[in-house]
Amino acid sequence: MIKKILMILVLSSVIFAADATVEIVKKLNSLPKIAVQDASDNNVDITLRKKFFKIIVGDLRVSAHFRPLDEYLKSSYEGDVKDNFLSKKGVDLILRFKLSLEKQNLMATVKLINASSGVVDSETNYKLENKRRFPFLAHRIVVSVNDAIGAPSIKWMEQFVIFAKYTGKKESEIVVSDYTLSFQKTLVKGGLNIFPIWANDAQTAFYYSSYNGYLPTLFKVDLTNGTRDKIISSKGMLVCSDVSKDGTKLLLTMAPNDQTDIYQYDLRYKQLKRITKYPGIDVNGNFIDNDKKIIFISDRLGYPNIFSKGIDGNSGIEQMVYRGKNNNSVSTMGNYIVYSSRDKSSEFGSKVFNLYLISTNTDYIRQLTANGRNIYPRFAKGKDTIMFIKQYKNQSSLGIIRLNANKSFLFPLKVGKIQSIDW
Repeated sequence: MIKKILMILVLSSVIFAADATVEIVKKLNSLPKIAVQDASDNNVDITLRKKFFKIIVGDLRVSAHFRPLDEYLKSSYEGDVKDNFLSKKGVDLILRFKLSLEKQNLMATVKLINASSGVVDSETNYKLENKRRFPFLAHRIVVSVNDAIGAPSIKWMEQFVIFAKYTGKKESEIVVSDYTLSFQKTLVKGGLNIFPIWANDAQTAFYYSSYNGYLPTLFKVDLTNGTRDKIISSKGMLVCSDVSKDGTKLLLTMAPNDQTDIYQYDLRYKQLKRITKYPGIDVNGNFIDNDKKIIFISDRLGYPNIFSKGIDGNSGIEQMVYRGKNNNSVSTMGNYIVYSSRDKSSEFGSKVFNLYLISTNTDYIRQLTANGRNIYPRFAKGKDTIMFIKQYKNQSSLGIIRLNANKSFLFPLKVGKIQSIDW
C-alpha cells in the first residue's frame, strides 16, 4: 500500500498569525537570524531529537532565507524570559518544536516566536504515522515557517527523490529518499536496475530499466498497490528519460539495431514512434515547449552536444549549446537549460565535469560548479533549485544548487555509488 512507501503527514490544527513575523523580516537589512529550540518530551529518544534538530537547521540554511544558529538549545514548551527573547544571541526568530510519541505515531507541536517581543506568531500541530520518516516531518515544518515569513516557496524540500545506486558488480538498487538522504527505503533490488524516473507529479509510480533478463526491459511500479508492469523490451539499450506532462507519453533511448535513437512511446495505444534517425549517438531526450519538441544529446558534431528537434518531424535539428566539447547530460525548465560539460585538465584532475546554466532567449551562461564530476542535473518544479550527482575523491553525493542565493550543498551517500536521480 502507498502508506508503506509514502509518508502520510496530517496537519491536525493551525493557529496562524504571520503578519507580525512578516513585518519583522521586512524591517531587517539581512536574512533573519533564527534559533531552533527543542522542547520535546523526555520519553523521546535524545538521538532522534538531535537528528531532528540538525535537519531543521540544515533546511533553514539550504532555504537561503534564514541565518540559523547551529547551537542545540533546549527549552520548556511554554518558555520563559530567557527562552523567548535570546537577546544575547541577537536572534530575530525562534522556532521551538516539541516531539512526542503516540504508539507508532510521531507528534510535533511547533511555535514560531518573535524574539523581539516574545509573542507567538504561529503554532502548528503535526502527526506522522511512521516515526522513521521523521526527516519529512522536519522538512514540512521548515516549509511552513518559510511560508510564514512570506519568502519564496521551498516546497521542493517535501518531494521524494528516487535514485539508483550501484552496490556491486552488475548490482544496483532503486531507492526512494528525502533530498538530504536522511531517510532511505529500497524499492527494487537484485540484479542491475537503473535509471528510475517518476511517472507523475504525485510521485505514486515510477519507471525503471531492468537489465536482468534476455532483453533490457522497462517496468512501471505502482506504489499505491505494489504492482509491477512490463512496458516494453528492446535489444541493446532501453532507458526512459522523460515523461510528458499528462503522463501518457514516454521518451525512450533505444538501440534495437545497435544504434541509439530517441523514441516516443504512447502508453494509451502502445505505439512506438522513432523521433531521431541518425547514424550516430542520440540519447537522453527531454520534452520542451509543452511537449511539442525534445532536447537531446548527440555526437553530430563529432563530440557530445545538445540539440533540439520537433516531435512532429517537420522541424529541423537545432544546436542549443555552443560551449564545451563533451556535454553529456541535460535538464530543462522553461527557457533555461542546465547541462554537464567536461572541462580541460586542471588542478582537480583530467575528468572534471561541471554544470552550466544557459537561457534559450539570450547569450546568458553561468558556471554552477567548480570541481569533481558533476553530472545528471535535474531542475526542481521551480527554476531556482537544481539537484545533481557529484563524484569527488571516491565519494558519491547528491548535490543541491540554490541559484538565487548562489549556494550549493552536498549530501554524501554512505554506501554505494549514485547512478541516476529524479525528483
